[in-house]
Amino acid sequence: MGKLTSVAIYAMRGLTLLLAVSALSFLLANASPIDPETRYRLSHPGVSDENVEKMRAYWGLDEPPARRYLGWLGGILRGEWGVSTSYRQPVLDVIGARFKASLALMMTAWTLSGLLGFSAGCLMGAFRGRWPDRVVRRVCLVLCSVPTFWVGLVCLAVFAALLGWFPFGLAVPPGVPPEAVTLGQRIHHLILPALTLSFLSFANLALHTREKLVDVYASDYVLFARARGESEAKILFCHGVRNALVPAVTMQFGSFAELFGGSVFAESIFSYPGLGAAAAAAGTGAADIPLFLGIVVFSACFVFAGNLMANVLTQIIDPRTTDN
Repeated sequence: MGKLTSVAIYAMRGLTLLLAVSALSFLLANASPIDPETRYRLSHPGVSDENVEKMRAYWGLDEPPARRYLGWLGGILRGEWGVSTSYRQPVLDVIGARFKASLALMMTAWTLSGLLGFSAGCLMGAFRGRWPDRVVRRVCLVLCSVPTFWVGLVCLAVFAALLGWFPFGLAVPPGVPPEAVTLGQRIHHLILPALTLSFLSFANLALHTREKLVDVYASDYVLFARARGESEAKILFCHGVRNALVPAVTMQFGSFAELFGGSVFAESIFSYPGLGAAAAAAGTGAADIPLFLGIVVFSACFVFAGNLMANVLTQIIDPRTTDN
């Protein structure tokens, strides 16, 4: 009965999130000064009012906003997300094609940031107050204040332009057919964007893990463990890592929102053909409202799935944890 109640609560949270995000995003998109009509007039100078009215009727822009929102929301619930005005394809097809590339990028960056961040936090906690702790902590504090696009530009300038170790961008070599691209070439193009994106949550996770370990080392049970003659390595792995793992897992899965937002900058800098670059293009010059709204709703579901997995894994790692 308790599990069914938890599932119902999660379902209600997801539905409430979808309604709130869809309503707010639809309102902001319609209030934008760059709408499909303005873009159509700019791209077709001298177009007649008759053709503009036909365009508005074709895309449903001649209907009241409330009716358009309810029709769009009903289509979302039925799996009909509309048609992209720039790609001339169903929005779900565009999202599906672009998300494959973004998923590889985000999961690689997410794994790197989790492993490196937790390891750096454990290192700082184990050597708290000494030079490894001071050096790594200063690096993390600097990374916390550096924006993602600046890190991407520096990586591009140093590792691509100056050293020539990595390509300047794209997901595959230009001019090579998709069936001829090897796995090594895809990984080669993936490394720089993934490293850039991993810095987004690496430093926060490391500093958070360090603070948790400092609290653990100051506890009475660690003092008792030292009195029993346990080594520092055993204290770190048996007491420190175990107590720091649960908040680290929760924080890492909760970083899906930052990860998705950072992918917009990383993909734009490296011309990576993913969902973030499509969202940036749809929300700016392209004024592709159906695609932009579809990506917003999809990203909300993606973030909600990350938070849901964080709650589930937290309860698996520590059964004493209960969902409120």
